[in-house]
Amino acid sequence: MTKNDIIKRVQEKFDGLVLNKNWGEIGLFYNPENKLSKGIYLLTFKEKDGLNDKASNTDRNGVFRLNVGISKDTFFRLFGERPKRPKAGQIIDMPYDFSELNKIMPHPIYGWMSWICILNPTRETFDKLFPLIEEGYYLALKKYEKKIKGLNNVNLK
Repeated sequence: MTKNDIIKRVQEKFDGLVLNKNWGEIGLFYNPENKLSKGIYLLTFKEKDGLNDKASNTDRNGVFRLNVGISKDTFFRLFGERPKRPKAGQIIDMPYDFSELNKIMPHPIYGWMSWICILNPTRETFDKLFPLIEEGYYLALKKYEKKIKGLNNVNLK
């Protein structure tokens, strides 16, 4: 699957998503009616290595990494543990080859925040990942509502 295939499928399934660039990556953010400056992350794509993120070797020709946030419980169910936050410029301490293609695994840096990733998913693997994207979507909705409620409370003061 290509990035565009993934974006199209996710946008067709879920409302309120906007395509945006942040930190040099493109991503889908939950932001109905653009009430927030960026919105709430649903998923991002990494297409090139950065100074602090080289574990996936995305500088390889045609390689991209899809990143998705999921619940702490689901992360634990999938991987048995949540890693500690790595030091700046380091990766999480888990036994994965973060450059392996088509494998759902913890995000090499943000696994401690219950983010997962996959490099160049096939359609079959993406179909397995899709329920996790759906979970991430509903988490983004909750975060959005909380943020909007907080903004409304600030505006009332």
